Amino acid sequence: MSTKISSWPEGTPMWVDLGVEDPEAAKGFYSGLFGWEYLSGGEDSGGYLLAQVQGRAVAGIGPKQDPAAPNVWTTYFAADDVDVTAKKVAASGGQVIAPPFDVMDSGRMALAMDCAGAVFGIWQAGNHIGAERVNEHGALCWNELHTSDYEAAQSFYSDVFGLGYQDVTKDEFVYFTIKRPQDGREVGGIHYDTELALGAPDHWLAWFASDNVQRTATEATVLGASLVMPVMDSPLGRMAIIQAPQGEVFGIIDAPRTSD
Repeated sequence: MSTKISSWPEGTPMWVDLGVEDPEAAKGFYSGLFGWEYLSGGEDSGGYLLAQVQGRAVAGIGPKQDPAAPNVWTTYFAADDVDVTAKKVAASGGQVIAPPFDVMDSGRMALAMDCAGAVFGIWQAGNHIGAERVNEHGALCWNELHTSDYEAAQSFYSDVFGLGYQDVTKDEFVYFTIKRPQDGREVGGIHYDTELALGAPDHWLAWFASDNVQRTATEATVLGASLVMPVMDSPLGRMAIIQAPQGEVFGIIDAPRTSD
């Protein structure tokens, strides 16, 4: 477990939020699955909720802004200056979907798409730093990009955030861990996903820690979810990938990979 009380270093995947058609139903699902409690983002937040573990923020849930968009978990990267980072996105072959704007006194953000179509957020902390607890049951522990062009993705995120990479490929499983520039700490991964459906966009997958992956996966199905990837053992621990009742996909794993 790790508790965070100061801003995350630039380039760290440090927050995830869920945009769904029915936030109340999502609240019930994740409360049942992870024991999350919720704090309102305020009257001007548009119904945005902060999910909490032991009084500390771990994720966000809110109504999606585009009714035609899929229900998804969005990964956010920390930035010292979101306006500068947004310009780097455009200069590196990506696209700024939502230009930088202030979120009350919580921070400043933008939404972007990388060079291969994966959507992500950029967050400059104000009163809200992002995840305040990580690497424990029900909290974020890893973010990974599933891509059909890992070389282009590596170049893009290196140009935008200064990230470095460690090749941990084994046999036909092509994977690179992401290292942030300040200290070389591993903060995420890039997976060359050869099983992406033709025409399917690249995407970021959020992983939450579980103290018992089999039990969490079983509980998810009881709550109406399905398993995209059944519970299996890996060198990093037991894991599974879940599709929640409203369609969003996320991973669970019993071995945290990062700390602050």
